[in-house]
Order: sequence, then C-alpha cells, then structure tokens
Amino acid sequence: MSNHVTVKDLIDAVHLKVLSGEEGINRTIITSDVSRPGLELTGYFNYYPRERVQLFGRTEISFTERMTSDERLLVMRRMCQPDTPAFIISRDMVPPKEMIQATEESGIPLLQSRFTTTRLSSNVTNFLEGKLSKRISMHGVLVDVYGLGVLIMGDSGVGKSETALELIKRGHRLIADDRVEIYQQDETTVVGEPPEILKHLIEIRGIGIIDVMNLFGAGAVRSNMPIQVIVHLSLWSKDKAFDRLGSAEEFTRVLNVDVPKITIPVKTGRNLAIIIEVAAMNFRAKSMGYDATATFEKNLENLIELNTAEDNE
Repeated sequence: MSNHVTVKDLIDAVHLKVLSGEEGINRTIITSDVSRPGLELTGYFNYYPRERVQLFGRTEISFTERMTSDERLLVMRRMCQPDTPAFIISRDMVPPKEMIQATEESGIPLLQSRFTTTRLSSNVTNFLEGKLSKRISMHGVLVDVYGLGVLIMGDSGVGKSETALELIKRGHRLIADDRVEIYQQDETTVVGEPPEILKHLIEIRGIGIIDVMNLFGAGAVRSNMPIQVIVHLSLWSKDKAFDRLGSAEEFTRVLNVDVPKITIPVKTGRNLAIIIEVAAMNFRAKSMGYDATATFEKNLENLIELNTAEDNE
C-alpha cells in the first residue's frame, strides 16, 4: 500500500515557495527519485525522466545563462511534460523568464527554496520515500524508550496499552497505539507511525480513548520512529520455555528487515514498564559493544577452569 502524494503535500512538508503554476499544485507525484537535468539542457531527451520532480541548482541555472532566449524556451517547453509534477529552484535563485513562461503555459508548479541544492534534494527525497514506500500495518504499540524505538506486541488483552501508558508516565513517548503503519526507509531500517485517525491516542480498557498529547503534553508523543527492537509480551505458563540468560537471539522479519525480538513473560506482579526500560537499556549497551550475557558466560568458564585446576592438584 502506497500513500497518495501531491505537489501541495511536498510544498507544505519542505516549505517551498510557489513562483508560478499554482493551478497545478494538486498534481500527483509517483516516484521519490529527483532529477537534476543536465543532458536535457543540451537538447538530449532520449532518456528524460519526465515523471520526476526536476531540481535546478546553481550548476543548472548557470548553464541556462549561456543559452539564447530561444534555446531556453525550447528546452523548457520540452521539459514540461503532462506527467512532470514540478520544477524546484534552490538557493532562492531567480529562474529564467523562459522557465516561468513554459511552466505557466503547461500549468506545472515552479517552486523555490532557500536551501542548498544538496540539502534540498535530500529533504525532498526523504519526504517522498517516506510517503511513497510500500506500507504494512501491524498490531501493537510503538514507544520511544530512551531514544530506542520499541514495538510492543502480544496477544489481545495482554496489557500492551497499559504498559505503554506506564512508560509514558515515566517520561517516555508514544508513537502509535493499537495499529502501527510501517514502511522501509532503507536496507536496515523500518519506520513506524500512527494512522492519522489514531494519532496521539491510546485506548485503555475500562477508561476508553485517551489523548496523550492533551493529558501529558507535546513532549509525550512523537510522529514517527525507527523500529529498533520488538518486545513480545507472552502470557506466562509453566509449559513454555523462556530464555533466562538472553543468549538466544530472535528476530522478526518486517518488510525486508530483520528486527531483533525479545520475549517477556507476563505474570501477575511483574512491572512490565520497568522490565521494558531495562530491556531497552540492555539492548543499547549490546549495540555499543557490552554484552552482560557474554561477560557472565566468560566468568562462568573461568570459574569452571579454576575449579578443575584445583581438583587436579
């Protein structure tokens, strides 16, 4: 599932100024790729990516200044195709009058930004990738715990939302409750965000819907977050085997990314919020090179070797 993105969405997100072609701001953008026309300015259009946003920086604008007015108008008209979404000028540079004329004739928005070309290209690409990427929906609660994106999952009624509420009271932040919309940002990162209708809301059985932002303030919510670890809450049973040392690594495949998974048994009297806090801190420590399990196993090996040596004396 991909979101519908218009030029107006891009204008609002990247803070662009409309110079001309305002009637075309509802044009649809179908790709996150951005084109910086080079060969096209020389008249070579065999492989012109006309469906992309066309970005003009200092290099492109300076090249057009070497062209005659007729050459500029001819090239700009050829670039203005029915499926070309928009033209963007970086660094608040003034576009050639022929570009303004061609975009007005075709109804294609001509936009301007104060950012440098590289930064503008990155901002546009990141926004479009986030909106146009394939998305899936997963049942769970996504929380920012010490800067770590923790997706809390488990059976219905196991206490996911209640645990998230306790985490919010302890100073952590809610991203999404009940349903998490997930897209892949790159080869190693998946990002979660709430559906628009559930933004900043959490459901607690017996109380109903709670507006977290209204009750706890803007610092208690986030709009999106990379999912770095999945915590699965599982009802405790003596018939189930749970990892006690943390040496068994588990992963859950989300889109094309393997996300580390921690299974926590749920039992009366356990403070799940504190356990998840500690799990997040321990996961961060592992990612920084410290593994308490490895340290314990090494100490145990040393103790066994020492006892063996004493027995042999």
